[in-house]
Amino acid sequence: MSGDEIRTNFAFGAGAVVQEFYFDDDCDQAIRTAIEAETKEELVDEDYSDMVDGAIIWWRAEDGEVEDLTDLLVDAASNLDGSGTLWVLTPKAGDEQHVPPFEVNEAAKVAGLNATTATALGKRWAGTRLTSRGRA
Repeated sequence: MSGDEIRTNFAFGAGAVVQEFYFDDDCDQAIRTAIEAETKEELVDEDYSDMVDGAIIWWRAEDGEVEDLTDLLVDAASNLDGSGTLWVLTPKAGDEQHVPPFEVNEAAKVAGLNATTATALGKRWAGTRLTSRGRA
């Protein structure tokens, strides 16, 4: 396996519909391809209006403050069917667009989510997996 391959199982599962937020030219195509290979489905964009099984959010320092990420997490979670999974993908430490993990954790907590996994993804991006706190 080369250093460019994505080793993470995103835990979306085959057939899962995954919504993508804040996609831009700097996003890692290998990560997107790995998710599509895992789900056997194409990613849907942030304008998708049906329920989804999971979501990925590309988040950079220039995208806003903790409160902005919190609002986005609430919006993304509202589209989830059941107990879907969210991943917040941020540039790694040392990158000018790096977002400290405590900011992702703080936004998740306020949005009613738990950070369960943090991992390096590709050369530039890191991911934090978020799950619901078990809404009734």
